[in-house]
Amino acid sequence: MISYKDSGVDIDSGNKAVELIKKHVKDTATSGVFGGIGLFSGGFDLSEYKDMKHPILLASTDGVGTKLLVAQKLGRHDTVGIDLVAMCVNDLICQGAKPLFFLDYIGIDVLKPEKIEEIVKGIAKACKETSTAIVGGETAELPNMYAKDEYDLAGFSVGIVDKDKIIDGQDIKEGNVVIGLASSGLHSNGFSLARKLFFEELEMKLEDKFFDTDKTLADILLEPTKLYVNTILKLIENFNILGIANITGGGLLENIPRILPDGLGAEIDKNSWDKLDVFENIIKSKKVSEEELYRTFNMGIGITIIVEEEKASEILEYINKNTDDKAYIIGKIVKNESQDKRIDIK
Repeated sequence: MISYKDSGVDIDSGNKAVELIKKHVKDTATSGVFGGIGLFSGGFDLSEYKDMKHPILLASTDGVGTKLLVAQKLGRHDTVGIDLVAMCVNDLICQGAKPLFFLDYIGIDVLKPEKIEEIVKGIAKACKETSTAIVGGETAELPNMYAKDEYDLAGFSVGIVDKDKIIDGQDIKEGNVVIGLASSGLHSNGFSLARKLFFEELEMKLEDKFFDTDKTLADILLEPTKLYVNTILKLIENFNILGIANITGGGLLENIPRILPDGLGAEIDKNSWDKLDVFENIIKSKKVSEEELYRTFNMGIGITIIVEEEKASEILEYINKNTDDKAYIIGKIVKNESQDKRIDIK
């Protein structure tokens, strides 16, 4: 007689993992959570938002990409969950939505409860910071689907916004100002290029000191994605924000145009913000062209907001004095009829 465990799936390990992560999931609960952990679906009570004139639910799904390969090689799994949440909720706030709840999917070769707990601890930490409740998830043990010790992550989040307050960029005009909020590092994009550069071209090892810093290459690569939810929601509440772009895959060159009306572009001053060590040293390596840098990496700017020129200084001061983020005026909106290149990096 053979069992499920003989084929590579250990139900007992799965049950142990569920028990280990329950306390972390419970810690993210908000007033809207409906139902308990372990049911067949997660619920969320929207009655708190009944006074909204026209409530709209927005949804976002994403993953962590090949950054996971670094975490797996190091056996360090407590930060990639933060990346997973950030990749979803940072997208939601671009249209003015308040994140409500989050679900995760973990696919893994062999289920080790302690590893799952480390991943979920990161997810819970990010959810708690952004007042986003974990209402469900799935952990799938998939022998032969992944190589030894490999896993993949996917996240899904839902937010809410009043229809009249959706930020879609339609009111952006020539002369508006682009403010950039500093990133924490590479975030979760461009890792295929980063790994090729550092591991193959520069022949660095994860334990090597990262140039003249006191950090290792591993520390630099696994720095979690910055969460911008609290800052952006404060800005939306206090100021007229015309557009918001999350600088993920495609960098500044491809993400800012996503919110610009036809006929407009942006001029970005690449010397207007402080460069992080990781980007300074990528530039110094002279292994990657400037255009490739700005369409692959965030280059130190994790999210951008577009505001009226007369309010730009006030908003900049507000961010730098009242939030945990560092902001810079990095450019302006200009006329640009070209559909091929709408962002000019100078």
